[in-house]
Amino acid sequence: MLQAQALDALSALANETRLQIVRLLVEHGPTPACKRQAETAPNTEPDGVPAGEIARAVSVTASRLSFHLSALEQAGLIRAERRGRQVLYTVDRTAMGGLIHYLLNDCCRGDPQVSACCQRRAEGATESRDSGLQLP
Repeated sequence: MLQAQALDALSALANETRLQIVRLLVEHGPTPACKRQAETAPNTEPDGVPAGEIARAVSVTASRLSFHLSALEQAGLIRAERRGRQVLYTVDRTAMGGLIHYLLNDCCRGDPQVSACCQRRAEGATESRDSGLQLP
C-alpha cells in the first residue's frame, strides 16, 4: 500500500458513522470457508449488506449514507455489487489487511512492542467500542 492510499483510507475511517459502517460490514461479511464446511446446509445468503439495512443500523438518512458509502468506496475499503434490484456492500478485506500491514510495517517499522500489543489482541484481549482498546 502506498502512503497516499493509506492516508485516503485513514481519512475515510476518521468518522464515527463510517467506522460503524465498516464494523457492520465486517460482521456481516462472507462466512469463512472453515465455518461453512462445518455447517450442514450450504450458505444460501448473499454476502454483503443492502444500503437500506446499513442506513437503519447506523441511523442515517439515505442521502447521508450515500455520502459515507462513497467516501469508503473511494478509499478502497468497501465494494458495491449490484445483484438484481439491490446493491450489496462488502468490506474489501484485502484493502483492510493492506492498511493494517502498512501501519505495522511501514509506519511502526515492525516495532516489537507494537507487534506484541497486536499479538495480545489476536489472542483474546477485549475491546470496548466506546472506550477504546483495553490491552491485558
